[in-house]
Amino acid sequence: MESETNIPMKKLQREDLLSLEQYAEQRAEFRDRVIRHKKYRRVDIGPNLTLYFEDRLTIQYQVQEMLRIEKIFEADGIEEELSAYNPLIPDGGNLKCTAMLEFGDVKVRRERLAQLVGIEHLVWLQVAGHDKVFAISNEDLERSTDEKTSAVHFMRFELTAEMIAALRTGAGMTFGTNHAGYPYTAEVLGKTKEALLKDLD
Repeated sequence: MESETNIPMKKLQREDLLSLEQYAEQRAEFRDRVIRHKKYRRVDIGPNLTLYFEDRLTIQYQVQEMLRIEKIFEADGIEEELSAYNPLIPDGGNLKCTAMLEFGDVKVRRERLAQLVGIEHLVWLQVAGHDKVFAISNEDLERSTDEKTSAVHFMRFELTAEMIAALRTGAGMTFGTNHAGYPYTAEVLGKTKEALLKDLD
């Protein structure tokens, strides 16, 4: 298997995937590998908003799981899944993530999602010395209404070449939101920053 520290950011093709039989045999090992890989691919913004950053390995795992659950083995079905999931793989100049708003209490969750309408358009990434980059959210379909935001959003952050160069020379990286009901920020440090920089190759 490829090292999880050196995964080329090319889109997945059918030949990259394990057959249903192969995946059944390797599933436990593959899952453990993905769990280790994802450890430094999350950023917690405040107590309730977490960004889970996707890459080729995390998306392959999602595709393999979907093929397994749906028992898809025909070429057309596999290509359909790849078409749905490949856009979530970073392209070299961006970071892509699944953003989750998580609340333990159902009543609180309902109230807070109503209070946080529009937050998906107010999440930002800032490289020190540069302007904030606001998330491009839910390009596949709108996940919120005028009454409440969704608990799950798909986000893309487009960085300029200058921003990427600055990060490579040690500039700070911070995420946050401009939503009045959720005024939190999170600085990205250490192994998490290293992991996200690999998405920008």
